[in-house]
Amino acid sequence: MKTNMGTFDRILRVVVAVVIAVLYFTGTISGTLGIVLLALGGIFLLTSVLSFCPLYFPFGINTSPKK
Repeated sequence: MKTNMGTFDRILRVVVAVVIAVLYFTGTISGTLGIVLLALGGIFLLTSVLSFCPLYFPFGINTSPKK
C-alpha cells in the first residue's frame, strides 16, 4: 500500500474526526446521524494513521509530497 495522503490532508481528517467525536459524546448529535458520523470519524482516523485513502486510488489523487 503506497501512501497517497499529505500532511495537511491527514491533520484535517484528524481534526474533523475529533470534532465529530466531541459533538457525539456531548449529545449535540445523536441517533442514526450521530452513529453514521461517528463511523465516518473512525474511518477518517484510520486513513490518517495509515496515510492511505482507498477512495483516492481509483481517481489517481495523491496529496503526498513528491520525493
